[in-house]
Amino acid sequence: MINQKRIVVVLPAYNAEKTLEATVRELPDVVDERILVDDYSSDATVETARRLGLTVAVHERNRGYGGNQKTCYAQALARGADVVVMIHPDYQYSPLLVTALASMVAYDVYDLALGSRILGGHALRGGMPRYKYFSNRALTIFQNVLMGAHLSEYHTGFRAYSKELLTALPLESNSEDFLFDNQVLAQALVVGARIGEISCPTKYFPEASSINLRRSLVYGLGVVRTAIEGRLARHNLYRSPVFQFAQSRFKGRTVPVAFGPRV
Repeated sequence: MINQKRIVVVLPAYNAEKTLEATVRELPDVVDERILVDDYSSDATVETARRLGLTVAVHERNRGYGGNQKTCYAQALARGADVVVMIHPDYQYSPLLVTALASMVAYDVYDLALGSRILGGHALRGGMPRYKYFSNRALTIFQNVLMGAHLSEYHTGFRAYSKELLTALPLESNSEDFLFDNQVLAQALVVGARIGEISCPTKYFPEASSINLRRSLVYGLGVVRTAIEGRLARHNLYRSPVFQFAQSRFKGRTVPVAFGPRV
């Protein structure tokens, strides 16, 4: 625990057998429970997770990256998490930073903390493909302008959330694919969540998960749409299902979106 808060790490997994153990071995002792959700893997991810003592949930069909995370957060909240840390089990991000990331939320400094690959300037040295790096920078600048934010990136797979934020967001309305993460950040900005970042070195190697160029293009178009919809939601001009919130206040702050029937 940190500051008397229950810390739960969730690992959205798909064919992560080769990298899972290295990731889990570096998780710090402050973690109260480690939950792996397997998205219908064809390798020994589930067997490896059980051998390592993780709490395991298994999808009976492949739901996609976003669908996996929906199960991750539902499982964590059902098991009493106060702070939920999501980290990819592909050993691309450093699990050693879980304590730092979780502390930012556990001490109520932030509602959401991000492990950024961009802060510190280590992304390219860590092996990030140049086309991914420059598309990351372009999309981040675009989204910051539309959302009125100053984040270093919107695309990291290493995050810590407060229980209060997760329960305030309409996560089930989000994409079942890779766009899920970006939509969560946009939703958090719309509700006025406090978002902090730390620098997190990353590693790119054959076993690390990645999406191909075609899916990257689809993702990029989805990011553009999310930013536009987020901007419209903040000014109450249009509310897509992603920005339909169940409550008008988050931690004492008024959510700047009108409520009622979906547009």
